Parts: sequence; C-alpha cells; structure tokens
Amino acid sequence: MIRLEKFDKRDYPQLINSIKDARELMQFAGPEFTFPLTAEQIEKSLSDKNRIAFTVVAVYDDSIIGHCEICFKDNFANLGRILILDQESRGKGLGKQIVTLLLEFILEHSAQRNVELNVFDFNISAIKCYEKIGFTINPDKKFVREMDNEIWTALNMRLNLDN
Repeated sequence: MIRLEKFDKRDYPQLINSIKDARELMQFAGPEFTFPLTAEQIEKSLSDKNRIAFTVVAVYDDSIIGHCEICFKDNFANLGRILILDQESRGKGLGKQIVTLLLEFILEHSAQRNVELNVFDFNISAIKCYEKIGFTINPDKKFVREMDNEIWTALNMRLNLDN
C-alpha cells in the first residue's frame, strides 16, 4: 500500500540523487530538464501553478518510494514524471497504484475528466500498466525526442474518467 504526499524541498535531494544519467532524466521528465537535475530546475517546474507534485510513500514504514505529478491543462489533466526510485521495486504493481491514486486525486479535486500521459514507446511495461488501467494510445499525437544520437518516440495515451 502507498499514499501520496505533497512533494516539497526536503524531498528534492532524494529525487535528484535517484536520476543517474541523462537518459534516465529524459525518460522521467522529457526535455524540460537537463542533466544533472538540480533544485533550481525543480523549483522552476513547480512554479507552474497548474502543476502538483507528489512524493510516493510506503504506508507500512513511511519510506519514500517514488515521485509523480499532475499538470492541469485547459482541456485535460496530464500525468507525468512517474518514478519508482528503487529499480528493484519496479514491475511489482506500484505504477498501477500510483496512477490509480493520481486519478482519484483528479476525481476529488478537479472537474477535469480527460486525462493524458506520454510514455516512450520502448517502455513496454509502463504502456501495459497504463492499458490495464484503461488508457488507450492516441494515434494522432506523438512526440519525437533526440537522445544520444537516437530518436525516441513518446506515445500519448488518454483516458476519460466519465467512461
């Protein structure tokens, strides 16, 4: 079991230290940040009043196990920056729990019912996780990023909370 808590400055070092290289940072946050991640970059991102960041906490021992965000746009809520800090804990259902809690937060605190997220096409486990929750790939919206002379394609996935 997990819970979401408001992300604040005391959580910055753990997030910063969990990102080991530019590739991990791109996968986590897209092109907005540059490696190495800094407190200043986080501050700038969180200065957006439409963005809410959370620390993911394990209920059984209050340990920090991850990070996630919601950014409210005009026509949708965008889930992003979902990260399970410990690589050994990935693939064990925590991603599904995180996304479910984010969706519950949207239902309780916003009138927005259209939800989107972006995920790189090579992140098959994340795509499957999102599909299990009900997200579908939007074939009309993709983003291309360059990383280490490679082209990465980010797929857009969407869900309507009223359906």
